[in-house]
Amino acid sequence: MKKLLYQLSALLIIGFCPLSYAGWPLSLAHQINKNSVSQILQPILPAVVNVSVQGDIPLNQLPPPVPGHPYPRHFESMGSGVIVDAKAGYVLTNAHVIHEAKTITVTLSDSRVFKATLKGSDPASDIALLSIAPDHLTAIPLGNSDTLKVGDFVAAIGNPFGLNETVTSGIVSALQRTGLGIESYENFIQTDASINPGNSGGALINLQGQLMGINTAILTRNSNAGNIGIGFAIPINMAYGVMKQLAEYGSVKRGLIGVLVQDLTPALAAALHLPTDMNGALVAQVSNYSPAETARIQVGDIIQSINSTPIQNGGQVKNIVGMLRVGDKATIKLLRKGKTITTILRLTDPKDYKKVAAHDNPFLYGLVLRDFNQTVTGQGGHLIGIEVVDIDEDSMAWHAGIRPGDVITSANQTPVSNVAQLQKIAKQSKHELLVNVLSRGGFRFVLIK
Repeated sequence: MKKLLYQLSALLIIGFCPLSYAGWPLSLAHQINKNSVSQILQPILPAVVNVSVQGDIPLNQLPPPVPGHPYPRHFESMGSGVIVDAKAGYVLTNAHVIHEAKTITVTLSDSRVFKATLKGSDPASDIALLSIAPDHLTAIPLGNSDTLKVGDFVAAIGNPFGLNETVTSGIVSALQRTGLGIESYENFIQTDASINPGNSGGALINLQGQLMGINTAILTRNSNAGNIGIGFAIPINMAYGVMKQLAEYGSVKRGLIGVLVQDLTPALAAALHLPTDMNGALVAQVSNYSPAETARIQVGDIIQSINSTPIQNGGQVKNIVGMLRVGDKATIKLLRKGKTITTILRLTDPKDYKKVAAHDNPFLYGLVLRDFNQTVTGQGGHLIGIEVVDIDEDSMAWHAGIRPGDVITSANQTPVSNVAQLQKIAKQSKHELLVNVLSRGGFRFVLIK
């Protein structure tokens, strides 16, 4: 269970979806086959399978022992999966469904049982690919999740609470849900089709019987509450992109372009003398030695498209780049001071980038920084410095106690007002860097070495 920022709710990753026809209007059912949608479901129900896993709980995850009540080391859990390639025997599911599994078993709707092999898993997107013997399997047709619209009717198919071939119906409640804190890469389809524990890895289909998403999580008031009509699915376009890499390489080796972006809000657009209804992602920072710097992307540029895909917001940039592999090319269309610019860059390996960045400026390695110029309540009014947006947990600064949200106001006892100034002082330091930092507990000096 992962909590949202809102106090009333918690997100529940669902490890444990069949069909209630009441969710679709009778008029639509008549159009399909009088008052039934069974003709859509019958060909694809065999493609949704039960996934059961067994494994051992890692020692560091075991709760404290209670005398006389030893905890079992072994665990068993259950979820769902979808056959997407009958010839290859490929089954898509969630990465959290098979996490820490030693054995994985797939049970078909006709009760046949197969031992599954894990082709690859990508926890960042919560997608895993299994393979089973391609013995008279049924695959589900893949749809195009980019064509979904809010209000479209969908059905969720899976095995909630172990109840096989359960189908529930509803509509698409929202699209491109991000910032939920469920996964590293989020672009969720939100639906009110009833989803419950055991539905993870199951299918979200449209009225044409096409796979549009992989059911992943629900929003609930607490871990013990039931479905409240807010469920999330990974779009099939995103899941399929991950699947191709898992099938070929066994992993997703993501590349890096080296920009920090934010949503282009109407207020920011107005401040930049742009139409307030303009979409895009505003470049807030360009990392040194990154492909973005080499391609001469600048702070203040607005990313309008990547590889011909229009950009609506900052989260979309992260998701699109996150589906590209090291060495892939990205064609980026930018708007800079009223002029349209197109640049092409090649994604670099994050490990190679880290080596260069760490060697060049070890004290600031792993820090994502931006200029800070705001009024801070209780800290004497206006504050100028550099805010730590993100930080690598294997960096010198992290081990020294620097955390996201901290504001650096001086370096080696010299006031700093922008990132470039801080970087210059840090590069001139040989053995250590002394910074004054405003944290939640107030101002303090931190020695980075």
